Amino acid sequence: MCRAKLFQHIHIAENHQGDHMEGINKKNKKIGIIGAGISGLLACKYALSKGYTPLVFESQSTIGGVWTTPLETTLLQTPRELFQFSDFPWPAEVTEDFPIHYQVMGYIRSYADRFRLIEHVRFNSKVVQIEYRAAAGGEEEMEGWHYWGGSGEAFGPSGNWELTVEDTVSHTTEVHEVDFVILAIGRFSDVPNFPEFPPGKGPEAFRGEVVHSMDYAAMDFGSAAAFVKGRRVAIVGFQKSALDIAAECSAANGAALPCTVVYRTEHWNVPAYMPWGVPLALLYLNRFSEFLLHKPGEGPLQSLLSTALYPVRLGISKFVESYIRWKHPLAKFGMVPKHNFLQQISSCLISTVPKKFYDRVEEGSIKLQKSQNIAFCSEGILLDGESSPLEMDLVIFATGFRGDVKLRKIFKSPRFAKCIAGQDDASVPLYRQCIHPRIPQLAVLGFSESVSNLYTSEIRCRWLFELLDGTFKLPSIKEMEKDIEDWDSFMKRYSGKYYRRSCIGALHIWYNDQLCKDMGWNPRRKKGFFAELFEPYGPLDYASP
Repeated sequence: MCRAKLFQHIHIAENHQGDHMEGINKKNKKIGIIGAGISGLLACKYALSKGYTPLVFESQSTIGGVWTTPLETTLLQTPRELFQFSDFPWPAEVTEDFPIHYQVMGYIRSYADRFRLIEHVRFNSKVVQIEYRAAAGGEEEMEGWHYWGGSGEAFGPSGNWELTVEDTVSHTTEVHEVDFVILAIGRFSDVPNFPEFPPGKGPEAFRGEVVHSMDYAAMDFGSAAAFVKGRRVAIVGFQKSALDIAAECSAANGAALPCTVVYRTEHWNVPAYMPWGVPLALLYLNRFSEFLLHKPGEGPLQSLLSTALYPVRLGISKFVESYIRWKHPLAKFGMVPKHNFLQQISSCLISTVPKKFYDRVEEGSIKLQKSQNIAFCSEGILLDGESSPLEMDLVIFATGFRGDVKLRKIFKSPRFAKCIAGQDDASVPLYRQCIHPRIPQLAVLGFSESVSNLYTSEIRCRWLFELLDGTFKLPSIKEMEKDIEDWDSFMKRYSGKYYRRSCIGALHIWYNDQLCKDMGWNPRRKKGFFAELFEPYGPLDYASP
């Protein structure tokens, strides 16, 4: 179905749905929010603003999600002006473009205090399972539904959710009934990702120690420094955590005990967000930049324009790549990526390099080693092209997390567990990156990535609570699944092998336009033709409807 017809269908039931919500006592509607990271706090804030009763369950003893266990050197990876709440500015004393971790945590805590969110959070409360209790029919009847939840309404008569919650201190459990569930569990925690090993050549064969970056980050800063001090360390991975840990190992041991970084793929890690003095946002975060891309649901004219502007798209990538190669000696160390920068940003894999990282490579305190495979022996690790093992005392895997496993494990229903994360050869099947068409009365926030996850999570929360309020109604299940397929094709086209990250990084304005149209907002947020075309979009552009 074309995009225009899809939006027409969404708004057909607007008046009827709005009348339906007028008869609902919102305070009687309990919203179960799992996680008190940024997405969970935003969901709590907007639930309160709409008059619902939020129950927020957080397994840890504090708010903040991934920001509760940073590395000592962790900085914000998104420029500060893109990483902010639309109605709560950064404090004046924070002037850095990339604030350090404790400044970010301070900002998040201040936001929670400002809107009195903490009182709605139940700490040390781990949701171990959620179960949908259908009013009648069960899961077999759901297979025949034409609309989400049977009626297309957020609070239909179809049933509710039971949340089994474990107190991580007393180890007792409780069951809570809620009318709607928001999974804000994140994708960068709890379930570490490890590569597969040949039989008998996994960590069990190694006489040294093997940990994940999650374990390293959980240590206090002094303990982490002592953990790597005086040890031969290999770090597997080449994204932000790997680079930061390598820098910390280098500082602890110097060239006498160099740290080895083992990687599979070179990446365009940026030295700054100002290539050749031009803000990266001017190149990738305005409407003109999105004209260069083929988009889900685009019309023939838009498709023709994107094709015609391909040389411009390629030229911008080369422009950014030339700056990175000038700032970093990539060619000298065989680190020039084979993919272009557009794929990097389309995969949400943009990260900054720690200061003097390549200086440390030059001096020999960090060694770079490429290998598609890794295996263990008693002395250390075996890599491609090496006749003998690299002798190690400690191997740290900075290889990410299995967010899809987290999603699956929380459902009691095998059917829901199977469908929530979709097929291995497709991105996670969420309509508007929030709603699974075949799982009623539930939304997922913070799983799909963008250039600024805070910015994207906030507008998704606003969209979600307009849906709950009955401002608009979702299209049919089949229409939603077709839209999901279109976005999956986009992600595979521009993200390459990283499409499972469900990144909208290079197309966030087009994505926000869809949400705005659903909510009845004007998607054009700038004043004037040239401002609309060339000015970067950010959180403050969506501060008001």
